[in-house]
Amino acid sequence: MNIKKSLLLVGLTAVSATPFFSIAEPPSRHGYIDTPPSRALLCSKLVNKDCGPIMYEPQSVEGVKGFPQGGPPDGQIASGGVGQFNQLNEQSADRWHHVNLNKGANEFIWALTAQHSSTSWQYFITKPDWDPNKPLTRAQFDLKPFCERFDSGKRPAEKVKIICNVPERSGYHVILGIWTIDDTNNAFYQVIDADIK
Repeated sequence: MNIKKSLLLVGLTAVSATPFFSIAEPPSRHGYIDTPPSRALLCSKLVNKDCGPIMYEPQSVEGVKGFPQGGPPDGQIASGGVGQFNQLNEQSADRWHHVNLNKGANEFIWALTAQHSSTSWQYFITKPDWDPNKPLTRAQFDLKPFCERFDSGKRPAEKVKIICNVPERSGYHVILGIWTIDDTNNAFYQVIDADIK
């Protein structure tokens, strides 16, 4: 056996003995509110500052479904109860950038990086007399959604557009959007810091 054949045989043996590793991205089955832009999305755009790891993955605020009876605990609603996104729970009148929003008909758009079978899309808003300098709790929100759509397990498109009538409010309010998944125990949570005119 000549030297070239020996080296080739050694090389092939080394390759066949090396375990095969597949490098693949984990599935990104998530979503965020793109319009009006959510607190998490504005973190990823560096409009909101000191947000922590949510700036890299605004689509990942996934927690237990069932709000308001279940879901994330009071004080952790903005993060969906996900500890690594705890900075989203910080709350004061001037902590977050406010987006302008008119009362009445508005288009809310979720951007989905992948799609789940969906139960519903719901939107809640803080009460007229809420305190923006206290944590977000159920007591701060009207617990009847001002807008909702039911999908009965259908898989949505990459963009989900819903026209909602924003209730009579003035000034700074928080809107909570929830995308409830049909075939898991989870939902995706997004909050919008809105200056309502």
